[in-house]
Amino acid sequence: MIGVGKVKQYSNVLDRPLSKGKQEVSLSAFAFLFSELVQYNQTQVDNIAELERRLEDAGYAVGARVLELFCHREKGNRRETRLLGILSFVHSTIWKILFGKVADSLEKGTEHEDEYMISEKELLVNRFISIPKDMGAFNCGAFVAGIVKGVLDNAGFPAVVTAHFVPVEGQQRPRTTILIKFAEEVLAREARLG
Repeated sequence: MIGVGKVKQYSNVLDRPLSKGKQEVSLSAFAFLFSELVQYNQTQVDNIAELERRLEDAGYAVGARVLELFCHREKGNRRETRLLGILSFVHSTIWKILFGKVADSLEKGTEHEDEYMISEKELLVNRFISIPKDMGAFNCGAFVAGIVKGVLDNAGFPAVVTAHFVPVEGQQRPRTTILIKFAEEVLAREARLG
């Protein structure tokens, strides 16, 4: 047979190589899908805290899968073992995979040794959301907090992760900060590793 080459068959979607082309999801498609996720969950809950928890749970599943897929495809199953390494990985690599850019900042908390903050001037999930006055301080950033928690928990760095609005002087919209408070076992392990 002329012109027929051998085509490699992949038995598993995880074994397929990442294409080198642009892998972007349409912003309007994402906004529509995310809006539907929020609206559906809003009909299933009685209060804002429960809605944020459900969004966090949805994000947790995304974070766990993104970590597994990335580690399998790109790092040969090698994972970060140090606290600053995993924070840098989330702040840069995971953020770039999900949002197309590195997060605006990664900071260590000044009041507590176990707290770190990833800040984003305009978080994608909050960009096109208008919150009714009756919903108070509802923050769709809970979805991203869930993603970060999913990545950290599945990488062996259990933490409590929450999303907060931080007002910025001179700007109409507040900045979103993802607050990460690591479990004591993570800090103890880090101290042993020195």
